Amino acid sequence: MPTPNSATETAIKPFDADTIADAAARIAAGECVAIPTETVYGLAANATDGKAVAGIYAAKGRPSFNPLIVHVATMDEARKIARFDSAGENLAAAFWSGPLTLILPLAENAPIADLVTAGLDTVAIRIPAHPAMQALLKASGLPLAAPSANASGSISPTRAEHVARSLRGKIGLIVDAGPTGHGIESTIVASRQHGLTLLRPGPITAEQIETAAGTPISTAKSETISAPGQLASHYAPSKPLRLDATDAEPDEWLIGFGDIAGDSSLSPSGDLVEAAANLFAALHEADASARPQIAVAPLPDKGIGQAITDRLARAAHRD
Repeated sequence: MPTPNSATETAIKPFDADTIADAAARIAAGECVAIPTETVYGLAANATDGKAVAGIYAAKGRPSFNPLIVHVATMDEARKIARFDSAGENLAAAFWSGPLTLILPLAENAPIADLVTAGLDTVAIRIPAHPAMQALLKASGLPLAAPSANASGSISPTRAEHVARSLRGKIGLIVDAGPTGHGIESTIVASRQHGLTLLRPGPITAEQIETAAGTPISTAKSETISAPGQLASHYAPSKPLRLDATDAEPDEWLIGFGDIAGDSSLSPSGDLVEAAANLFAALHEADASARPQIAVAPLPDKGIGQAITDRLARAAHRD
């Protein structure tokens, strides 16, 4: 098996039965494979194999304290890994398969490598809806750890070419099933004794969570990293990013929204769902432009707009 940091030929293959068979064989051999979910492209590896999971961290350059999401095909498999309370059961019934990640206590004897949870006694878990990821889960017969398939902290990938731009030479296979549907990472909710906490906004809104769970959700922040996407600086382009821009400076590429046209637009009609789907592709386009800085038009901080502004705030953060 090639080491994750050695130069490796990266194949990009279309999503079909032969490609999934190739991907499953690579997973069984301890390799990482890039594959789409309904949110963004993920970098998948066998979640029960610490060495395979280490390959994810090595390929991404990911901090070791940042845990990974475990993807499974069925609820029966999820229950072998996590302990579900009533709120967790309700949320799983309402939103799985789909773009919701639950933070739950590890089940006793859960067959998950310690590196996946970054040493915590909880696990981030979800059942994805995308047919490519579902096919790989079933073909491999394994739970898969799969963070976004990009160098840690950089713009998340919503197309196979985004993955190649970031990880070419570090992984062997990218499964290409076209652009992802939601375009931003899953909503992350922790279910704890004191109630539900929204750790990362995403396609499923806080209001939808509260309705399905029948209980309020807190958005209080913790300094403890218990889920992906909690680092202050994350999803970042290589260029400085200015938020809430109504027009562009001469050296800026302006990403518009609604009435602010810009050099490109998240959604000319002001549709937040469209904006979410286009977010990372727009950041990739701006980052590849000749202009040294990026500006983004204001967006409403409500509903799925909360998820978009969360990603943009992290992308704009500079340590």
